[in-house]
Amino acid sequence: MKKIAVIGGGVAGLEVAKQLLQANIPVTLIEQSSKIGGNIKNYAYLFPDFYNAEELLNSYHYLITDPNLQLLLNTEVAKIDFSKKIYNILTKDGISIPADAIVIATGYNTFDARLKEEFGYGIYENVITSVQLEQMFKNKDIKTPSGKVPERIGFIHCVGSRDAKVGNTYCSRLCCVTAIKQAIETKKLLPSVEIFCFYIDLRMYGLLFEDLYLSAQRDYNIQFVRGRLSEASEMMDKRIQIKAEDTLIGKPLQMSADMIVLMVGMEASDFSKQFKYHNGLDVNEHGFFNPINPHNLRNLTSKDGIFLAGTAIGPMSVGETLDHARGTALSVLSFIKAN
Repeated sequence: MKKIAVIGGGVAGLEVAKQLLQANIPVTLIEQSSKIGGNIKNYAYLFPDFYNAEELLNSYHYLITDPNLQLLLNTEVAKIDFSKKIYNILTKDGISIPADAIVIATGYNTFDARLKEEFGYGIYENVITSVQLEQMFKNKDIKTPSGKVPERIGFIHCVGSRDAKVGNTYCSRLCCVTAIKQAIETKKLLPSVEIFCFYIDLRMYGLLFEDLYLSAQRDYNIQFVRGRLSEASEMMDKRIQIKAEDTLIGKPLQMSADMIVLMVGMEASDFSKQFKYHNGLDVNEHGFFNPINPHNLRNLTSKDGIFLAGTAIGPMSVGETLDHARGTALSVLSFIKAN
């Protein structure tokens, strides 16, 4: 019986494992943290329909009891040995895991907002990231560290994306719609709060994304300012002074806010950056794994029997990630049948 190893226990890895287990293929699922779920654990609701993220994650928990699943938590991969027909995964704890095929579903990191020093993250207490705001949504409690309910919030798009200064010239694709989703969620919890979204341009590529944008303006009175934030500074009362330019009218703009939220983009995982140097898998200039081609072979690598799933190849929504993972599982099944 062929055995498959899936590296990464986020939704991509879980979906691949689910599809393979349904085909009675034994799977070893390797997750570096103490829980399955990956980045989706950080979210309260998903765009564009505000679906409960925890419900989606819970739909995979039954896999843990499948006798064909070996789940390894708190396990980090150190190296993959490609020298023999049956691959061998070596963990940092010295465990050796043989596998006939390997799926890399290692997800993404979020941009470290401290690298954008002009925004004051890590310096000013009322500058937070979109990930931190999601935790407030989960707790249904939006307050500043001092316990104040904010009266005005600024959302700053494209933090760590489309930015040559930090080395990320690509678009993370999901920050715009995430900002709109979060702005609406904030208004639902705090109906009287003023919200301003500062954007370069809005990239609403999904079927219902534009509708969400229109609803934000029409139904929630969320304001959109076309212009990149140039500077954020802390005032005496801990509010944040925002300096930007409204490029639609060609004038500078200043305002204060009780809180600003930095929409941090998606970056390649530490795993892919590590493997660029130690394992010979093809990684692009941004650190994401390169499939053979981005069209009809998006889950295959240059090494036979090594597959890719989800945001290991670049930014994707949850729905796109699950679709890609299902395609990867089908490619694995075809590989098993052919070998």
